[in-house]
Amino acid sequence: MASISMLDPSAGVSMEQEDSNTCTRDAMREALVCAQEVTSKLTTAIDANGKMAKQVYTSRGNATLIITQAFEQLHQTIEERKNTLLSEMEAISISKTTALTLQKEQLMKMQDEIGRYTEMTSHILQTHTDHEMAALGNQLATELKATLKKVENVSLTPNQSSDIDVSLLHIDSLINQLSIFGDVMDSASPSQSAWSSESVAKVKERYCVKVENMTSKGERYPYGGLQLRAELSHDGAAVPGEVEDHGDGTYTITLTPQTAGPHQLLITMDGQHVQNSPCDLDAGSKYSTLCNPEQVIKCSGSPCGIAIHDSGDIYVACWDDDDCIRVFDQAGQHKRTIGSVWSGDGQLYGPWGLFIKGDVMYVADFCNNRIQKLTTGGQFLQKFGQYGSGQGQFQFPVSVIVDQRDRLIVSDSLNHRVVILDQAGTWLLTINGNVPDSHRFHKPYGVVLDPQGNIHVAARGSNTIKVFTPEGTYVRSYGDVKGPSGIVIDEEGYSLVTDCSSDCLSIFDSQGNKDYMNQTHGKSLNIQNITVLRMNLKGLDEESRDYLSLYLLLLSGNKSAKFKFSILNNKKEERKAMESQRAYRFVQGKDWGFKKFI
Repeated sequence: MASISMLDPSAGVSMEQEDSNTCTRDAMREALVCAQEVTSKLTTAIDANGKMAKQVYTSRGNATLIITQAFEQLHQTIEERKNTLLSEMEAISISKTTALTLQKEQLMKMQDEIGRYTEMTSHILQTHTDHEMAALGNQLATELKATLKKVENVSLTPNQSSDIDVSLLHIDSLINQLSIFGDVMDSASPSQSAWSSESVAKVKERYCVKVENMTSKGERYPYGGLQLRAELSHDGAAVPGEVEDHGDGTYTITLTPQTAGPHQLLITMDGQHVQNSPCDLDAGSKYSTLCNPEQVIKCSGSPCGIAIHDSGDIYVACWDDDDCIRVFDQAGQHKRTIGSVWSGDGQLYGPWGLFIKGDVMYVADFCNNRIQKLTTGGQFLQKFGQYGSGQGQFQFPVSVIVDQRDRLIVSDSLNHRVVILDQAGTWLLTINGNVPDSHRFHKPYGVVLDPQGNIHVAARGSNTIKVFTPEGTYVRSYGDVKGPSGIVIDEEGYSLVTDCSSDCLSIFDSQGNKDYMNQTHGKSLNIQNITVLRMNLKGLDEESRDYLSLYLLLLSGNKSAKFKFSILNNKKEERKAMESQRAYRFVQGKDWGFKKFI
């Protein structure tokens, strides 16, 4: 038993001692409050444990009743089947006996008739004269022959076999089946049941989750029929999941995120959360997993523009000693070279932008300050433009495209304008000189059309993307990009912009918002140094098995850098962060990170 000694209250106490005593009392009060809270939780847990023990006892009784009733019913069924088989056997026995009795009576009757005729014939032979015998003998002989004829037409062997066949009593098979008849196992435990997914959540795309039922012992629960519910919530809006029960203890849940950003995934089984539910899940655009190139085409010189023919051939405008257009097949094999360096028809001097429509190729001939039309086979068709700043003149055109009206749209970079021409090269419209200063742009490089036909201009000198109607009216600006150069837009309106100053690719949705996954990770996808995040949910070794381990793995390039991992809440506020204390040298295949992140 612990003893507590009380201090003499009359003893003198210094101010420092009083402060120390006050701190001690406060600490003891705080400890007492914590103890009371823990005691309350323990009491609740003990009560829950007791209730669960009662429920187990009740379940034991129910299971006993179910098993007993099942085997009583099985015994009753077996007894009924035995009686049925015995009845069928008795009926067959009676039928056979009856048939044999009838046959026997028929044979005995014939035997009696033959005996009677034999006795009469013997008597006549002994007692009658020849004259008397002649009259009676013919009649008796005829009747005897008739009786003997009947005997010839009757089977003299028993008309029934003695066997009563008993079949399908596969007792060994039945015993084997009865030995495994029924099963008693632990029920499915939501806290042990796990979910997994092989896909990445993307906006407007099906995201599939597989759930596997497990018992509290960690064993597979091979039956379906449980009530699974799943939903994906974002900013208070929940998207329900479609649940498919495979009947073997596995389920497939399909969800479709409607917006990009952080979501919460909730999966319950019979009203209880499965393992790791709820959990945070990020939904990004279809470009969120863009990391490794599917194919690399080796092209000598400095590739600038690229266009793809309907056949699949790839045309690349190259700045090098040849200043030409190189053509590759879909496998990346070089097929031919178009053009040579200088300023003649079909010759090129710093080719940049390319655009192919049908079998016609449009080339922004940068250093020749002109646009050339060639066949995709390389035959010269037409040219227009010369150095200058007036109509019909260019100062280093970078890009050329053709719109739905068959108009040519050219980015005239050092004239800080976009010009629109017809197919004959006639000047139709200038964009930039006719808009307010706040909407003007500098050094336009890439130009592209969105699904609505609007013109998007990657203004390298303005660090932004400007949007104009087909008539040149300013619509809006988007993107804070350092040195935007190339730009493409897909059928859903997503813009992919090359950021030359940062050596990365920026992605924007149709409203001009930066793609969520790139935005929240702090920067756009790095093209020169591609990294991926490697997670180990249960650590790397015994020491870290209760931790989440996070590492960055460099897939290409090399660089030295400090790194930082953060956890953000749904307001993108930082709640947990770990940062390297120094810069680490990243080389291809080498990862750096934290073994015990959280």
